[in-house]
Amino acid sequence: MNRIKEVLKEQGRTQTWLAEKIQKSYVVVTKYCNNHTQPSIPVLKKIAEVLDIDIRELLVPTKKEK
Repeated sequence: MNRIKEVLKEQGRTQTWLAEKIQKSYVVVTKYCNNHTQPSIPVLKKIAEVLDIDIRELLVPTKKEK
């Protein structure tokens, strides 16, 4: 699971904008945003760079803090 859609909303950016920046189709980015498919680690890194955030902010934690 990823948080790409939430981060885009927080930043006021669109899926179309992200698709252009990472050179992927709008359909591919929409699938990432809706968690139908997951980006590879290199693509996730590129998304984090474009959004100027830590890559970990794009991921849903798998372990709860104690």
